[in-house]
Amino acid sequence: MSRIAGAFALLQAQNRTALIPFVTAGDPRMNMTVELMHAMVEAGADIIELGIPFSDPMAEGPVIQRASERALENQVSLHDVLQMVVAFRETNNITPVVLMGYLNPIEVMGYQAFAEAANQAGADGVITVDLPPEEGEEYIAALKSHKMDPIFLLSPTSTEQRMAFICEQAGGFVYYVSLKGVTGAASLDIPSVEKKLDQIRVLTEMPIGVGFGIKDATTAAAVAQHADAVVVGSALVKKVEENIDKPENIIPEIVALLSSLRKAMDAVKK
Repeated sequence: MSRIAGAFALLQAQNRTALIPFVTAGDPRMNMTVELMHAMVEAGADIIELGIPFSDPMAEGPVIQRASERALENQVSLHDVLQMVVAFRETNNITPVVLMGYLNPIEVMGYQAFAEAANQAGADGVITVDLPPEEGEEYIAALKSHKMDPIFLLSPTSTEQRMAFICEQAGGFVYYVSLKGVTGAASLDIPSVEKKLDQIRVLTEMPIGVGFGIKDATTAAAVAQHADAVVVGSALVKKVEENIDKPENIIPEIVALLSSLRKAMDAVKK
């Protein structure tokens, strides 16, 4: 059983929803990321989504765009991100790590080389935002041959036919983008999210994570009542940005926010 499957199986047995925090690797500086990953686990994270910095992160709102810019200014590369996973695995071989990024750096490395390197580093899955699964046969095969889960996005505008196709191609879990727009945008319409999740569950037995628009304990708890996982990104990355001049505050601020999300999510499930 993969680490991702194992994490969801344990959570299901406990009647709990997975908490998946996102941070951009190398933001605000390269030597803080691994420490932050460990702190997030201590605060209640079940799976970590680690962002690969990219110059044109088209799915991201301004907060995560600026995080990528800061990481690139620190000259953080895909190789550096994989080394961060290696360092994390030195003391944590349980918590799944999902890489989230865009296709260009992966194409430069090569699909097979990337899949092998990511697997050896200890990553468990990859979200490649700008690769439609219809065009990803070779890439998906490379990931699966190295026991890496290809995780794809579904949106409010996805048709039933396309949702079915994506669910067939995906591994690990399905990521439902809960609103139209970029990360950190708008407010959640929980009844609409619930309706869409019901449609997706007819098509797959995989866990369904919900992200985009989850800002605080209230929205996390509302989503946790319906989803198998709650993904939070911009709200955490904003804590980094707000404390650039006081880096010693970054990890405590993120831990406090994650702890509040975890407490609210667990309370609503009980």
